[in-house]
Amino acid sequence: MITPAFDLSQDPGYLILSIRVPYTRTSEFDLYIDGTDFKFYAKPYFLRLTLPGRIVEDGREKATFDIDKGLFTLRVPKETAGEHFEGLQMLTSLLAPKGSRSAKPLVEDMGKSVLDDEEEDEEEFDWEIEQEVYKESSEVELQTQQKYGFGNQRSGVFARLQEELSDVIDVKNPEGTTAAERRRARLEAETAAFCPDHYLADLFEDQEIKGLLKFRPWWAELSSSSGQDGEAAVSFTDDEKEQLRKFTNRSYLLDKTSRHQAWLSLVDILLAYTYEVRSTEGDHNVESPWTIRKLSGTLCWLETYSSLQEVLVSFGRRVLCYPLFRQFALVSAAIRDTATILQLGKACVLKCLLDIHKVFRENDPAYILNDLYITDYCIWIQRGGFLYVHDSRERRD
Repeated sequence: MITPAFDLSQDPGYLILSIRVPYTRTSEFDLYIDGTDFKFYAKPYFLRLTLPGRIVEDGREKATFDIDKGLFTLRVPKETAGEHFEGLQMLTSLLAPKGSRSAKPLVEDMGKSVLDDEEEDEEEFDWEIEQEVYKESSEVELQTQQKYGFGNQRSGVFARLQEELSDVIDVKNPEGTTAAERRRARLEAETAAFCPDHYLADLFEDQEIKGLLKFRPWWAELSSSSGQDGEAAVSFTDDEKEQLRKFTNRSYLLDKTSRHQAWLSLVDILLAYTYEVRSTEGDHNVESPWTIRKLSGTLCWLETYSSLQEVLVSFGRRVLCYPLFRQFALVSAAIRDTATILQLGKACVLKCLLDIHKVFRENDPAYILNDLYITDYCIWIQRGGFLYVHDSRERRD
C-alpha cells in the first residue's frame, strides 16, 4: 500500500482533509471515522491517522474529488464545535497507530556503498583491501562504551565508521572518551583555535557584519506577522511534507535528566543553525554543513549540557574561534533568533530541523549526524510537549 500525500486544516466546525490520490478510481473510496481514528482507502492508497481531536460521522460530512488534480477533499464535523485541533502540521505524529509504543533500540542505517562500473572517473574498487574478522562485543565491552546521540541512546556507531570519523566530529575516540574528557578536550581545542588577529579584524572592519546583522530571516517575518499565532503562520513545503511522511514514527523513553539534556542540545543546534542562516543571508552553500556542525558542541563534540548557561557560553566561544565572521554581535543575534523560533512554537522548530536535515542529507558524511541527532529530534518534537519561551525585556547584569 502507498501512503498518499495529505494535508490537514480546520475551521471552527470542521476538519478538512486533502488527500492526493492521482492513480485511483473515483468509485473505490472507503472511509472510517471514529473519534480520533480516521482511515482512508482508495486502491493502491491507504491512510491511517490518529487525530489530536475527535470528529464525528453524522451526515454533515462532505467529500469532493478533483479528477484533474487527483485530489480528494473531505470535510468532517468536529465532535465539539469551536474546538481547536493542535498539531495538524505534525504529519509524522499523525501517522502513528493509536497507542503505539516502541522500546526497540534505535538502529542506524549507514547506507550502502554502490560501485558504478559505468562511470569512468570512479576509482576502481580495491578487492585486495585488508579485512578483519568481526568480533562480537562482550557485555563488559558494551557497558564500557560511552553513550552519545539523541538522549544519549547510541554507542558503537563510530567504531564502524573510522574513515568518516574526522570529517564528522572532533572527538578522537568517542567510544572510549567520557563526557568529562570530551568537554575538557573541547575547551582545549577552542583555546588553541582562538585567533586574536582575526577577532580584532572582525571587530573593527565590520561593514560586512553590519549588513548581516540587518538581515531578516524567515522566522522574523513570522514573528512580525499579525492576525495568527506562530504555529498557524508556519507552512511546510511539499519537500518538507514528503520528508515528514518518510520518517519512521517511534516513541522515546527518556528519563528526566536525558529529557533535560535533549532540550539543551536542541537549543545548541538551533543556535548554530540561526548563525549559519544569518551568515549566508538564508542561502545555504557548500560550507553550511561544516558551519552548523562546527558551531554546535552537541554535533561536533557529542557534548551534553546541564544548564542553559553552559550552552550559551559554549556557542559564544565557538563563534569567536571557527567561522568566517567572528564577532560577538552575531552571537547575540543568534540568541535572539533562537528565542524567536522557540516562541513561535514547535512547528517553527520542526521547520528549522527539517532544513538542517536537508543540509546534512545532501552532504557526505554529515548525513551521519541526521542518524545520530536530527531525525530523532524531528520525530520527538512532534510527539512530545513543548516548552514555550516567554519574551523577557529585563536586562541582566
